[in-house]
Amino acid sequence: MSLPAVLPAAGPTPSPSPSGTAPAVPSIQDAQESASQAASWVQQNWSTWLAIGLRVVLILAIAAVLRVVVRRAITKLIDRMNRSAQSADGSTLGGLLVNIERRRQRSQAIGSVLRSVASFMIMGTAALMVLSAFQINLAPLLASAGVAGVAIGFGARNLVTDFLSGVFMILEDQYGVGDTIDAGVAAGEVIEVGLRVTKLRGDNGEIWYVRNGEVKRIGNLSQGWSTAAVDVTVSPSEDLDKVKGTIGEVAEKMSKEEPWNELLWGPIEILGLDSVMLDSMVVGVTAKTMPNQSLTVERELRWRIKRAFDAAGIRIVGRPLHAVEADVAGDPTAGMAAPSAYASATSPQSLAATPLTPPNITK
Repeated sequence: MSLPAVLPAAGPTPSPSPSGTAPAVPSIQDAQESASQAASWVQQNWSTWLAIGLRVVLILAIAAVLRVVVRRAITKLIDRMNRSAQSADGSTLGGLLVNIERRRQRSQAIGSVLRSVASFMIMGTAALMVLSAFQINLAPLLASAGVAGVAIGFGARNLVTDFLSGVFMILEDQYGVGDTIDAGVAAGEVIEVGLRVTKLRGDNGEIWYVRNGEVKRIGNLSQGWSTAAVDVTVSPSEDLDKVKGTIGEVAEKMSKEEPWNELLWGPIEILGLDSVMLDSMVVGVTAKTMPNQSLTVERELRWRIKRAFDAAGIRIVGRPLHAVEADVAGDPTAGMAAPSAYASATSPQSLAATPLTPPNITK
């Protein structure tokens, strides 16, 4: 009787190694040797790692502290500038030329720019120092950043131009909130000054958004002083001494009354005859006023001169329409010699009173 064959246990059959030999199993000695090598490598380099880590932490800590200190110093500087400007409000000139909203927006814009520039420089320098601590070559990185900066600057050149123009406008205090300016592309009262766009409110209430980079010239009507100019047109038969004396009385009385004594920054001057014609002569009157108050003074001065002339029996005349048209046809600048006479002759009342001659129509 034969014995039954022993069946092999179930499971995968080990495949022979390519060389035909069984794979080597790592021993305990090999593991101990690998661990000792790793520990030796760590022991040799831990001081370097620790030095790099401490250097990075020190750089970041110094950068953070320096950033906070610089930003606070800038904030205190801006606050001190505001207090100095507020103390200057005690004088008439300081109170008239600088208002609270304009000073606040200007200081905020300047402080924001300075803080942003300081933070960028400090943190950028710290980042480069950290990369240098890890022994990373910065030359290719700086070259790539330079090329990328040139490409971005070229693509966004209008934005960069607007931003830089806004920065210089604010730093130079070319205009501010409350000023009336003529920016070339638009004119009106400044309601907001930004680093990229300036908002203006026009005479009809519309709001203009003017890019700072588009402004090539700025006429600020709210700085310094304005000039009120009035042309008085009278008959050539009037007595010039009487006309001058009447205007002088009006000027003296107006200069002493409120609020005109505050709006006038100088005496009302009689310039003399601007022009003499066959049917009229023009007397020029001028005065220095507060910024952007010239039109108000001109209207009041015309009102007072008209009433004084009526009381004194001095007749104010205007040139006939046909005479003005003849002068303009011969000389386009004729209306500039006597603006009041030209405006009076070309007013709607004069046009309505002048009969119109129908043209001759021939077949």
